[in-house]
Amino acid sequence: MDKKLRDACGDENVKKLAKQGHFRQGVRNSKKRYPSGAGIQKSTSVPTESICVNLVRTSSYVADADWKLLLSFKKKSNDLVSPILAQKWKLPDGSLMEITKVYPLDAVYDCPEDVPEDVKANKRYAGSTKWTVQEVAEFVKQDFGSIDILVHSLANGPEVTKPLLETSRKGYLAAISASSYSYVSLLKHFAPIMNPGGSSISLTYIASERIIPGYGGGMSSAKAALESDTLVLAFEAGRKHRIRVNTISAGPLGSRAAKAIGFIDMMIDYSSANAPLQKELSADEVGNAAAFLASPLASAITGGVIYVDNGLNAMGVGVDSPIFKDLDIPTDKH
Repeated sequence: MDKKLRDACGDENVKKLAKQGHFRQGVRNSKKRYPSGAGIQKSTSVPTESICVNLVRTSSYVADADWKLLLSFKKKSNDLVSPILAQKWKLPDGSLMEITKVYPLDAVYDCPEDVPEDVKANKRYAGSTKWTVQEVAEFVKQDFGSIDILVHSLANGPEVTKPLLETSRKGYLAAISASSYSYVSLLKHFAPIMNPGGSSISLTYIASERIIPGYGGGMSSAKAALESDTLVLAFEAGRKHRIRVNTISAGPLGSRAAKAIGFIDMMIDYSSANAPLQKELSADEVGNAAAFLASPLASAITGGVIYVDNGLNAMGVGVDSPIFKDLDIPTDKH
C-alpha cells in the first residue's frame, strides 16, 4: 500500500477498503480522444498516468474504465485520493486532466460467454454488467464512434515472486493471459473502430530478453510474448487497419504495480549506477515517449521495441562490479 495514498485516505478508510479487497489487484483504463476521434488506455502503473497527462497536452479528452474492484474503490474514495491525483494529473495551464466517462472492464475475459458462473455470481462483480473486452469496445463505439489511440499497460502475474521452476501451470498461463493475450484481444476488438493512422502502444520490460532474477511466475515469458506479438500485430493491423503498433520497454520505476515484485528499489539503484545516463528514470519520460509514438511525428514507426531506460539495455556488464574497480570508468558528478 502506497504510503502517500494511505496518508491521503486515512488509516481507517484504508483498512476498510483493504478488507473489502480493493487493494489486491487493479486495472485502470483511460480513454482519450483527439479532435479527430478517441483512444483508450489501460493501466496499472505510474507511467500510464503520465502517458495520460502527456497525451492530454495535445488537446485530448479522457474517459476512464476500471477493473470492477478498483472501480468501486475509485467511486468511494475519489475525493480522498484527489490530492495525489492533483499532482500527477496537472496540465501546463494549471488545470487537471479530466476523466469524462468510466467503464468497468476485466480484460481477462473476451466476451460474456467466457465468464465462468462462479465469477458472475461473485459479490465483487455485483452491480456491474457488460465488462468484457467485447462489450466495452461496443460501449466505446456507441459513445465515441471511433478512436485514435490504444495503450495497453496491463499486467498481472499471480506467482510473480516465484522462480520459474516453481511456477505452476495455472500461474504461468494466468500471467500470459492477463499480461500478453489481453493486448491481442483488446486490439482485435478495438482495431475496427480505430481511425486509419491510429497508434497502439503497450508497455514491456527487458526481462523479456535478459535474465532478471526475481521477475518470475511466467512474467518474463509474458513480456517476451508481448514483444513477439507486437511484431505480428504491427503487420496484421497495419495491413488491415493502417494502425501502428509499438511497445515501450521502460526502465525500473517505483510504481505501486512494480513494488509487487518486491525489489524495485534495488533495480532503480542498479540502473542509476550502471546506465549510460546516471539518473533516476521518471514516469514523465515514459509518458513523453508514448505521446510521441501516438502522434503524427511517429507516423512511419511501427513494430518497434522503444527503450526508455536511460540506456541500460545497451549495457553488457554492471560497471559497479568490484571487478572494474581499477578501470577509469567515468561517472556523472552532477
